[in-house]
Amino acid sequence: MSDHETNRAYPPRPPYEPSVPDTTPEPVPEPAPGVHARRRARRPAGLLAAVAIVAAAVGGGTATLATGTFGGGAAPAATSSVLGTNAADTGTGVAEVVKAVTPSVVEIGASSRSGSATGSGVVISESGEILTNNHVVSGATEIEVTFFDGRTARAEIVGTEPDLDMALIRVEDAGDLTPAELGDSGAVRVGDRVVAFGSPQGLSGTVTSGIVSAKGREVTVERTGGEGRPRDDRSWPFEFDGDRYNGELGSETTTYEAIQTDASLNPGNSGGPLVDMNGRVIGVNSAIHSNASTAAEAGSVGLGFAVPVDDVKEILDELRAGG
Repeated sequence: MSDHETNRAYPPRPPYEPSVPDTTPEPVPEPAPGVHARRRARRPAGLLAAVAIVAAAVGGGTATLATGTFGGGAAPAATSSVLGTNAADTGTGVAEVVKAVTPSVVEIGASSRSGSATGSGVVISESGEILTNNHVVSGATEIEVTFFDGRTARAEIVGTEPDLDMALIRVEDAGDLTPAELGDSGAVRVGDRVVAFGSPQGLSGTVTSGIVSAKGREVTVERTGGEGRPRDDRSWPFEFDGDRYNGELGSETTTYEAIQTDASLNPGNSGGPLVDMNGRVIGVNSAIHSNASTAAEAGSVGLGFAVPVDDVKEILDELRAGG
């Protein structure tokens, strides 16, 4: 190869230009006559990204909430209040109420020569005072109280008010007791969350929750005196809205305005506290509406009634004086 051929000059290469794909959209064929084409909307990429970010934020929030509730040492997540209640919308409010109030709730076993009954009560003083329904202890010759920790003690009737179906009993030398705080039933609103405590069917320590369904419901019950016998919820007749439940009322009756709740109440709940989401007693469970054909089959259908605690506080001094 000669020097002339070696030094031959080649024409310079054109600069590199990347190929640009053809972005012209393909024509969409027209649907055949009489056929309706289904359109699929295309979601812009920016919207998809926004949805992904929102989903990530929601997922992270849920994880943080769960960690704050169940984890140890993690910072609690911020929670909002449920409209119409004092409880957080995490559902943990009931658990806190149960923890605070359970030590104040007792099971009551009352017996006499003519029968026996099981009910509930709530401790209201460190000296051993316990509120319950009059029909639970009326006519009892022996009353035994079982505390939340399994301890038992004998109790005596201090005072009763048959017109309100309330009674005050006391245990002596019961040791360290935790009284419940009496609240303000007048401040309770329809729709507020509540928790009911008691010993339905003898199952002590039972807790149910619901809302205040109504206030000022007129409930008519037998007016039992000291000559009667203890009555459990199965044999405790009452009248509401013109209908009678759990048997026939006696010749002597009394009517009071009750708090209505959909918290499940069953036989044995009588005398137990109905509390608000601050753990304060706003009523004393007293009657249940049942669709059962016989008293023995009585059970909750979401219509329970409680004596308002404001009415109880008005007669508390009389009960303590032996009224």
